[in-house]
Formats: sequence, C-alpha cells, structure tokens
Amino acid sequence: MSVLSKLEIIERIKKGDLSFEPSLDLFQIQTHSVDLRLGSTFLIPKSWEMTQAGRVSLNIDYLSGNKKRYFDVIDLEPGQYFEILPREFIIVTALEKIKLANDLVGTLYPRSSVNRRGLSVDLSGVIDAGYEGNLIVPVRNNTANQIIRVYPGERFCQIVFQSLSRKVRPKKSRYQKKDIIVGILKERSRKEMKLIREGKIKELKLSFSLGTK
Repeated sequence: MSVLSKLEIIERIKKGDLSFEPSLDLFQIQTHSVDLRLGSTFLIPKSWEMTQAGRVSLNIDYLSGNKKRYFDVIDLEPGQYFEILPREFIIVTALEKIKLANDLVGTLYPRSSVNRRGLSVDLSGVIDAGYEGNLIVPVRNNTANQIIRVYPGERFCQIVFQSLSRKVRPKKSRYQKKDIIVGILKERSRKEMKLIREGKIKELKLSFSLGTK
C-alpha cells in the first residue's frame, strides 16, 4: 500500500473515488493527509440508571446482547461549545461524512495541536475500503484539574489514505450509513459472542477455522 499525497487526494476527490460532506476547505488538505473538523454531536458514557429498585450503577457488558444505550447524546446548537472535564472520556463525531472507493483505506490520527492541550484523540483504527458514513472518535482529557473547551468546526484529527494494490469487495460495516447516536453496536455473530462469554475460545477457533492449513 502507498500513502496518498496531497495531489493524489485532490485527484481522487475530483474522480469521485473519495468524497466528504460537507466538502473540504483549503485549511483541511495537508501534504499527505486530510484534517477533519469536529462535529456537534457528543456521546457521554452513562454510569447509572433508574430502575424499579432505585438508582443503580450500570453494569457495562457489550457482549450480553441487550439493547441498552450506554451513552447520553448531546447535540450542540451553532455557536455553542463543549467543555471536557478532567479525566473525562467522551466520544466525538466528525463534521464530515466520508465515502471511500473500494481500493482506498484510511487511518485516523490525532493532530499534535490537540494532543498538546492535554487531550488524547485515540487512534480509531482503519476506515475500511468502500466505507460510507459518519466517523466517531474517542477523546479523553488527560489532565488532573483542567477543563478543556472544544468548539464544533475546529480541526481535531486527520486521516491518512492508502491505496490498495487491487480493489476489494468491501465487507459492509455495522456502522455503514448509521446515525451516529447508535453508539456501540453488538457484534454480528451471536454464536461468537456466546462462545466468548463462556470462555470456549478453542471451540470458537475450530468452528470458524479459516481453513488455510
């Protein structure tokens, strides 16, 4: 795989292999990456819920298959900002929706200017070839006593694009074209989740062997 340069990124956008909505501005395209702007939707992890017994702490188990929402969703109005509390973990959204061709993958990285504030913008992994939709990014305030203010629209992370040697048939992402408020979705395979919860890893490997040996 080779990393796309600024000129190659622009060429791909003109060809329609790569698109952003809203479209990019001159500030966003760098030498070999694209800066993303912060969106206005924030996901805040819940720590408790109300039940018939009263207020209880949330037992977070993403493999249980339940449909609980573990996040509160905050949508800011134009001109509003968001303050991240010390040691607080949140999930932010990118302003731009993105669409990649079947021979392009992307990787999210933090911007150094954001890291210097005390925020860690976690590497969110690979954006699959053929992906289309919103992007979410985990963020943490690493300071012990500073409240850090962020503004929707500011540049806060960057994508590096790489071209594949050949086109692939993309595996449809669970988050493909999904609304950002879905938060974290359960894994596709109930059998996989069941075997993991029961500690039957050997059985999982045997049942779902890749068959390369």
